Amino acid sequence: MAAPGMTRSLERWTEGVPVAGRDGDDGRRAGPARTRDVSGSLTRQAIVIAAVTMTVDCLSFSIGAASLPYPMGWRWAMLAAVVVVDAGLAGAPRFSGVVAVAQAAVAVGSAWAAVAMRDAVPHPGPSPLGMLNYAGLLISAYRAGAWLNRWPAVVSLVCLATGIVVRQTLAGAHVAPRRILVNAMADALLPWLVGRYTTARRAYIAELEQRSEREQRETRQALAAAIAEERSSIARDLHDVISHHVSAIGVHAGVARLRATTAPDAQDLTKSLTAVETSSRAAMLDLRRLLDFLHGNPSGEDSQPGLDNLPELLDAVRAVGLRARVTVHGVPSRLPESLDIAVYRVVQEMLTNALRHGAGGVAEVELRYAPASLTVTTSNPLAAEPRVRPDSPHRGLQGIRSRVTMFKGGTSYGPAPDGRTWITTVTFPRDPS
Repeated sequence: MAAPGMTRSLERWTEGVPVAGRDGDDGRRAGPARTRDVSGSLTRQAIVIAAVTMTVDCLSFSIGAASLPYPMGWRWAMLAAVVVVDAGLAGAPRFSGVVAVAQAAVAVGSAWAAVAMRDAVPHPGPSPLGMLNYAGLLISAYRAGAWLNRWPAVVSLVCLATGIVVRQTLAGAHVAPRRILVNAMADALLPWLVGRYTTARRAYIAELEQRSEREQRETRQALAAAIAEERSSIARDLHDVISHHVSAIGVHAGVARLRATTAPDAQDLTKSLTAVETSSRAAMLDLRRLLDFLHGNPSGEDSQPGLDNLPELLDAVRAVGLRARVTVHGVPSRLPESLDIAVYRVVQEMLTNALRHGAGGVAEVELRYAPASLTVTTSNPLAAEPRVRPDSPHRGLQGIRSRVTMFKGGTSYGPAPDGRTWITTVTFPRDPS
């Protein structure tokens, strides 16, 4: 037998109130559209069941009408009563108890009317008191067991069983008492138990689904907590290992700049130290932004630099001796924030590579806007002697390729055919999805 709470949950869901945890990963309730679909489907099925039950009972009544001890008026009255109670099977499940009692009342009433009419309508032999609403009794017993809570369901079962017993008792002495008991169990108790079992099974399946969704939700929460903890650990390491050293670089560069005023080449030395100090401050600003992001405390939409910050980037590389120019082709348009940040970081890495491995001179940056893509190309003179150590991991190019791959873009790089220019080209789709 289903637990009352499970049965109530199923009944509420059927009546149009969604049960939590059926349609969403985070305990979200089923949407109104789905609720209407399920409720409408159940309503249509109930109507079909009621129509078939009514048809079966009416056909049974018509086939045995000649042998029934009823005057014509009473026959039509009995047929109308059967039609009415069978039509009640199409109603809402919460009225299943009322329908069951009505079915039992029709069964007893038809038997009582038959006994009362025996003397008025002579009939040879015993009166065959067949069950006029036999199909309706079976279906109403099932519905009472399936949709009602414990005590209303039990009361409905008692009414149905009592109606069957009284109905067959009025039939006469030719019906054995043991047969009456068997019929009551087969026609009332058995379909009622099948209804209880069906409801218990549905509730059990719903409980398993909710348990599975709850476990999945807890797993995702645990994973998110682990990721947050790992990000916090990375942020701490980044702060301890990198931020302190970069901060020290800026401090020492500032002290050296103040003491270099008496040197013979003070102007050039001061300019270089100023560039180092400016770059270290910019690096510290970016590091703080990254730390805020890793800690889950972004400082706002402008916390990461984008293409609007290219002038500051160009000023920074010019200050350390690399002349850089930007050429824009096409009509610039606003990019999604994540793509805007990625393009800026790629340009930054390209210019850093040109500064570290190039021969100085002019670094050309081209931004080519197309309806479906954005292409970034940089070119700079190659140094006569490579400045990269043999064991260099080429993290700059790997970082560029990784960023572009995240947006389903393409990357190409290498020396130009003349062997004197290094060209790096990346293409970002405007719509990475």
